[in-house]
Amino acid sequence: MTIRVGIIGAGGIAAKLHLPELCAVPGVEISVLAGRRQSRLDTLCQKFNIPRSTHSYEEVIADPKIDAVVVALPHPLHVKYGLMALAAGKHVHMQKPLSTNLQEAEQFVQAAEKTDRTVLCLPYVARPALLAARECVTRGDLGRISAAHCRFSHGGPEVYYATIQQILQEEDEDDLWFFDAQRADVGALFDMGVYAIAHLVTLLGTVRSVVGRCTTVDKPTTLEDTAAMILDFAGGTLGVAETGWCDGARTYGFEVHGTKGKLVNPPLTPHLLKYRPSTLVDEDGGLIQDAIDTSKFSNVDSHQHWIDCIREHKQPPCSNARYARHITEIMLAGLESSKTGHRVAIQSEV
Repeated sequence: MTIRVGIIGAGGIAAKLHLPELCAVPGVEISVLAGRRQSRLDTLCQKFNIPRSTHSYEEVIADPKIDAVVVALPHPLHVKYGLMALAAGKHVHMQKPLSTNLQEAEQFVQAAEKTDRTVLCLPYVARPALLAARECVTRGDLGRISAAHCRFSHGGPEVYYATIQQILQEEDEDDLWFFDAQRADVGALFDMGVYAIAHLVTLLGTVRSVVGRCTTVDKPTTLEDTAAMILDFAGGTLGVAETGWCDGARTYGFEVHGTKGKLVNPPLTPHLLKYRPSTLVDEDGGLIQDAIDTSKFSNVDSHQHWIDCIREHKQPPCSNARYARHITEIMLAGLESSKTGHRVAIQSEV
């Protein structure tokens, strides 16, 4: 059975992620693309062989021929159109972050859990190294987990959009809404820190409290461009999530430390390494390094995972609305903690 998908939002993330990945999924037809700029609609429809475009998001959602909707809009619009799509009986793939407002996030969770539609809200937890690490942690390979660290950062939205301009065939991007506090609501923590926090929650589960620190170092915005969070997990583990828009050299990677060893995803690589103590003590500390095989997860990106879950009539186990709401609460708590200087408790769980 062919699954017909409509995409609302014809910006950078649709051009760089959603369209290329969905086009590679067997049995999927991208039927319509909605966006504000006609030039982008024309370019993307031609590049990805999409038969129809529109300026109306509502038109896509209301179309009875559309089975599923990708919400690829600016942060504050996610829940509004996600709820519309669920009410119309569509499956939903929600671009990160779920929301910048906890009440909205809770409203979306309630709607998602009352429907039989498949809802994927954390597209980035399909990374093979992360899924393989989660399997190792769950199996107890590292013993009792004591700490974990994850950092996701880059040089900022303007650097990211330099690659988008090539895809969209645009000479200049004069509409970086990321820096506009009125349009974006939040800064680097929600844009990039959401990856780091989602990785740690996927690995370690529920967070009970947060201590956060946010600052603005370099970017032309009143929003945070750099942030760090200390997370207290329900199991007693401490986690540190770091992010920023001021990392010209980029960093994407994580580490998990346990009583029997540690896992390392070296920054900017797809690899997963395991270190464990040797029975011999040598000048390097007596550690044995093993490469973890991640190949069984390598062919599943978030869009393939979403479509698989739709066909199997189930919700994604780690990318569902409840996970996304929990991570939204963690990020909002981080902002509050940074303002007040106090630890903030987390009420939701996964």
